[in-house]
Amino acid sequence: MNYRHAFHAGNFADVVKHLILVRILDYLKRKDTAFRVLDTHAGVGLYDLQGDEAGRTGEWVDGIGRLIEQGLTGPAATLAAPYLDAISAQNREGGLRFYPGSPLIVRHLLREQDRLFALELHPDDAEALRENFAGDIQVRTTHLDGWAALGTHLPPKEKRGLVLIDPPFEKAGEFDRMVAGLIKAHQRWPGGIYAFWYPVKDPHEISEFIDSLERTGIRKILRIELNVRPFSTPPRLHGTGMIVVNPPYTLEAELKLLLPELARLLGEDGKGRVRMEWVAGE
Repeated sequence: MNYRHAFHAGNFADVVKHLILVRILDYLKRKDTAFRVLDTHAGVGLYDLQGDEAGRTGEWVDGIGRLIEQGLTGPAATLAAPYLDAISAQNREGGLRFYPGSPLIVRHLLREQDRLFALELHPDDAEALRENFAGDIQVRTTHLDGWAALGTHLPPKEKRGLVLIDPPFEKAGEFDRMVAGLIKAHQRWPGGIYAFWYPVKDPHEISEFIDSLERTGIRKILRIELNVRPFSTPPRLHGTGMIVVNPPYTLEAELKLLLPELARLLGEDGKGRVRMEWVAGE
């Protein structure tokens, strides 16, 4: 499976992933002390939904397009507001043409004291990422393998923050790399928040991944999944998942309000399914 960001920008998986990201950042901002975000697979930062890649797949129509067209209500709308504000900031002439990836969503929510380290391995994407943040003193972009950064860039000097790991799943072994990366990073910075994105495609592969996480002995691991369609053979992208380690104490309750609304909105025929459970508790 190739999951380069440009082809899937703004799809249902991005919507869920970025809403979780926003809720974590909102929690970090409750304290005045600075925090840092390390985005290990940052992509280019900004995507043209009418461009060649996103236009070729059109996945955004049933993702962010549907969310903006139909909207959320009640508490879910309040929780989603910072995310939608970040999107509006990239579409100042109105409408929806540009979709911000995780680095620009993070940047939109940073305060003056906070920092972002955005890493990207693909050379062309890394250059585009650098250009998108040129002159921004709160953001450092680096052409680097994000997996290596889990050993070299942690812990941050702020001692507070989030590590977002959103690999492209271009080659086999990404689930194993996530487990190994978590072990390495957690040894260096056990108090950090870690968010790992993964595609929900092969139930057996995900089951093995969860078992591997349990065997690490690391505590406070929350599993979050939203499926937009039933599993099928041959397997396809059925849903989106995130593992959050050391989640904010507010996150589970917020997602219980937000995810059912997203399942209704993004699921095929309004029948999306949510799964949220603790892989390991306290």
